[in-house]
Amino acid sequence: MKLHRYLSSAIFLLTVLVSTASFAQLNYPNRPIRLIIPFTPGGVTDTSGRFIAEQLSLKLGQQVIADNKPGASGNIGSQMVASAEPDGYTLLLGYAGTLSINPSLFDKVPFDSVKDFAPIGKIGDAILIVVANNDFQGKTLADVIAISKKDPNGLSYGTSGSGGTPHIAGELFKQKTGANLVHVPYKGGGQALLDLLGGNIPLVYTAVAGANQYVATGRIKAIAVSSAKRSPSMPDVPTFIESGVKDFVIDDWVGLLAPAKTPKPIIAKLNQALNEVLNSPEGKAKLLSMGIFPSPGTPEKFGEQIKGDLIRFAPIVKAAQIKSE
Repeated sequence: MKLHRYLSSAIFLLTVLVSTASFAQLNYPNRPIRLIIPFTPGGVTDTSGRFIAEQLSLKLGQQVIADNKPGASGNIGSQMVASAEPDGYTLLLGYAGTLSINPSLFDKVPFDSVKDFAPIGKIGDAILIVVANNDFQGKTLADVIAISKKDPNGLSYGTSGSGGTPHIAGELFKQKTGANLVHVPYKGGGQALLDLLGGNIPLVYTAVAGANQYVATGRIKAIAVSSAKRSPSMPDVPTFIESGVKDFVIDDWVGLLAPAKTPKPIIAKLNQALNEVLNSPEGKAKLLSMGIFPSPGTPEKFGEQIKGDLIRFAPIVKAAQIKSE
């Protein structure tokens, strides 16, 4: 009889707990959400994350607070989300370099890009571009390859830093074409562009968002973009594929993720809100102005891209012998 009472009490308590959890999910969100941006303010990752936070606040009826937690190429902020409570109130602005390149770049990464996160959805692709200073004799990727091979010391190209997506893209370009290029890492794409403008370096591989104003005013030359399609903000600039480099597509993607084991109804609600932003005319226009091509889709599709890029980038990093600094 006592055992029956104990079992009845246990079942009742379990029912209450399940009902409470279900109500919390249905009532989500009922307090502010924190979006961890694992980089310093000012870059395209930060600006896109802050825009998405503002828009999600309107869609969800609760404030989404952008919180910069930089360090270790994005590893510190990402680890904070990986170890957070999986209740939908701590989210990550995921970045291609952090989640798909860092595991090959660092000897030890404090999270598993696949097991420790629940993908919510991809925001979009930040299109990358190769630009040259106006003294550079070449105009096309074929010129870049030819000129580099004539110089025994190699042709220098700058990027935002060692191991970032532009650096990996540059190394893949070398591996595919035999171009004799020498990587020059900077502390940010802005510094690289300043040296390009000053004529101190011939080429820079960077985001369209940063280079666009200088190309538009004729202060530097656009060579090619490494996206699948031409950039809407630079429709006259050819892609790498159009320039003769087969199957070459590398972008800097950004997206939203939650800690692993976040309930599926919460993930579904966040994904729906994100896609509404990405599909809206205002959302599309704003992201395109940042050089980001919006990519609405499912959590599963975003998760598959993370897995695929982990596999794709690992041999490039290994062949180029790139390690974290």
